[in-house]
Amino acid sequence: MTITTKKVIQSFIIVPLVATTFSVNTFTASINQAVAKTTTPVVAAPTPEESALQESEKREAAKIDAYFTQYDLPLAGHGMTFVTEAQKSGIPWTLLPAIAMAESTGCKYVIAGTNNCFGWGSGKIKFSSIDDAIAEISKNLGGNDPDTAQYYDGKSVKEILEMYNPPRIAPGYQARVLRIMADIDKAQI
Repeated sequence: MTITTKKVIQSFIIVPLVATTFSVNTFTASINQAVAKTTTPVVAAPTPEESALQESEKREAAKIDAYFTQYDLPLAGHGMTFVTEAQKSGIPWTLLPAIAMAESTGCKYVIAGTNNCFGWGSGKIKFSSIDDAIAEISKNLGGNDPDTAQYYDGKSVKEILEMYNPPRIAPGYQARVLRIMADIDKAQI
């Protein structure tokens, strides 16, 4: 067999084989891309307990927002932050919004630039945002900050309020905050 004949025979075998391999690889890549675009990750459905908790949180946040909205106050819209931070910190969801109402009329009267609607540190401590203030003060009131745990850890709401603003300094403070907490819980949504 001559070299030319050998090359012709090889071309009949090698060229179709290479072309087929290239076509199959291109076809396989196209299929993989199409599958990747249409594949949706599987997300587990929430348990009945998780669903109930989510609905409860939404309802509580809506009550906080409705309460502040009825008075056209700046804290309207922060309801979910109050609820999630209260839950993380182990305090009642109405406590910090009620303190904000007692201290600054729902953030209407605050020291400019502080985002401190809660009178924390006589209202002089600055926070980067209202949501940051909510998170930080909730953590403190829940006894979850080592610097203030001795004052708030394991305390009832009444004891927390007595530490927050002692009766000798602010007579009637505790009763006022408790009344506001009840009003927030009764807010119509």
